Amino acid sequence: MTDHNLDISVLVGSRICHDLISPIGAIANGLELLELTGATPGPEMELISASVHNANARIRFFRIAFGAAGQQMMGRTEIMSVLKDISKTGRIEMLWGPSDPHPRPMVRLAFLAVLCCETALPQGGSIRVDQEGDRWKVTATGGAVSLDPALWNTLGESPVSTNGSSATVQFPLLAEMVEKLGRKVEFDHDLERVEIRY
Repeated sequence: MTDHNLDISVLVGSRICHDLISPIGAIANGLELLELTGATPGPEMELISASVHNANARIRFFRIAFGAAGQQMMGRTEIMSVLKDISKTGRIEMLWGPSDPHPRPMVRLAFLAVLCCETALPQGGSIRVDQEGDRWKVTATGGAVSLDPALWNTLGESPVSTNGSSATVQFPLLAEMVEKLGRKVEFDHDLERVEIRY
């Protein structure tokens, strides 16, 4: 993937997330208004509410992972808010270890690594992001870690492989962006853990 194509994909991601966040927020506001007017809650309302919450959480996460990243800093509270919301929507608990604010591009790399790890936890588990000096570590643990070697091995390829599907686009994006920083992605795993370092 060339820098030009990477920049375009980032802008597309930003545009999609930006355009979707407002209507989804409007639906959530509409549901709140219905509750205030005394509308009887039922399974239909609960389904709509859960779906809106899930969509909103995913878009907030994707906006950071796939959108344009300036050099603004992101604090722990903001990051934890995003991870807490997305943890509520699935079987994976997402944890953030660093206490200091970090530039958005570094948070973006961590979120891409989280998405890579998510593919290895088909039965759920937890994913934790830690920083050790200038190195980052993302660790996924669960009862049945399952990796597709052909997919995971692309993390160490140079030039980065762009083969794959939309469901696995985080792998070439992570490898490409880490390489641009002059770093290298490494990973190892066992039956109950997978760890990405860069």
